Amino acid sequence: MGEVMEERMIFAGAGGQGIMVMGKLMALAAMNEGLNVTCFPSYGAEVRGGTAHCHIVTSDTEIASPLVEKAGTLVIMNDLSMQRFGGRLSDGGLLAVNTSMAAPPEKLNGRLLAVRATDIAQELGNMRVANMVMLAALNARTGLVKNETLWAAVEEFAGTERAHLLEINRKAFLAGLEAGRA
Repeated sequence: MGEVMEERMIFAGAGGQGIMVMGKLMALAAMNEGLNVTCFPSYGAEVRGGTAHCHIVTSDTEIASPLVEKAGTLVIMNDLSMQRFGGRLSDGGLLAVNTSMAAPPEKLNGRLLAVRATDIAQELGNMRVANMVMLAALNARTGLVKNETLWAAVEEFAGTERAHLLEINRKAFLAGLEAGRA
C-alpha cells in the first residue's frame, strides 16, 4: 500500500468573487484526472458582499468527510476571509492570498503564494477574472492537476452560454500561471 494522496482545500472570499466557480473548476479538473473529489459550498447571509467559501477534498482513495477543518491549501481572496479562515491552515500548508484585497499574516506556519489577482485582472480589463488568475497561479505552484486539465475544465464549465468569456479567462489563466511560477 502506497501513501494516500489527499489534498484538503478551502477557497474563501466575498460573494461575487467567483469562489464557487474556483472550487467547481478545481473539483472538475481533479475528477477528470480520475481522483475522488468532494465539493462543499457555503454561502454567507448575503451572497454579494458576504463571505463565501468552498471546501474541496481530492484523494486517490475514498473521502471520509467533505468538511475541511484544517486546510493543506487555503485560498484567501479578501481581508474578511483572512480574518475568518486564516487560522484554518494546517502546519506547513500553502496559503494563497489575493494581495490586492488582503494582507498575508505576519507570522505564517506554512508557505505563501502572494498574487495581486484583482490588480492583474483589472490590468487585463475585467476585475471579475481575479478568480481565474488566482486559480491558475495556485495550480502552477502546486501542480495539483495538469494545467491543461484545469483549462479543459474551464472550457467545459463555460459551455456554449459562457463561451464569449473564454478569451478574457484565457488571458487571466495565462497571467495566473505566470504569477504562480514567479
